[in-house]
Amino acid sequence: AENPFQVQHMHWLKQNPYSCRENLFLQQEVSALRDELLAYKKAGGGTIVENTTTGIDRDLPTLRQLAKDTGVHIVAGAGFYVDSTHTVATKKMSVEKLTDIIVSEVLHGADGTDIRCGVIGEIGTGWPITESETKVLRATAYAQAQLGCPIIIHPGRNTAAPAEVVRILQETGGDISKTVMSHLDRTIFDEEELLEFASLGSYLEYDLFGTEMLNYPFNLDVDMPSDSQRVKALAFLVKEGYEDRLLVAHDI
Repeated sequence: AENPFQVQHMHWLKQNPYSCRENLFLQQEVSALRDELLAYKKAGGGTIVENTTTGIDRDLPTLRQLAKDTGVHIVAGAGFYVDSTHTVATKKMSVEKLTDIIVSEVLHGADGTDIRCGVIGEIGTGWPITESETKVLRATAYAQAQLGCPIIIHPGRNTAAPAEVVRILQETGGDISKTVMSHLDRTIFDEEELLEFASLGSYLEYDLFGTEMLNYPFNLDVDMPSDSQRVKALAFLVKEGYEDRLLVAHDI
């Protein structure tokens, strides 16, 4: 949809949030972001982790300015997103070169600035995981081993994807106890499979609250859960003893 958003489009937009061009551009909403951060601070919030990485318009100067304006700490993410955002140059890089870039973004600054990232991620993978994504995952694990900082993962839209990411990270020395697996609310639905993955030791993130739709455009085989179903999944994991490994976030 190319037409400007209007109130009468609200129901359609809720069911098709990724199909309205105006809804996908956030860079021009700096004043709204500032207001949201101030509301977050008033409610007791002190820090936000902002996961935008290379390839999807990371804007570190704006993050720095928002942090200064609001007093909310903003932690930026280092690394690379999914294969479709990797440049030709990125795909040609060795694991060692990718590792050096991630480490430099944390220790020295990213995107030509002196603004340093504080986490690695959101590292993006699809399904099946591509060769370029596998190299980035290995570089991520090597970088984490040097830095000791957390990793945040965007898994592919398949129930097997999170565990496969963990396997690749573990093979390369990654610390799964310092790894966040995002988007589980659109990835693993069966309770037995969820417990099997939870036993691997990563943080378990539910972050699509407010996204309720009949047809999930990125995987039509997925029935996107409602917010009440997300809460029930979290309650189930708490009951099973994983309350210290749960994260609730918001994916835009």
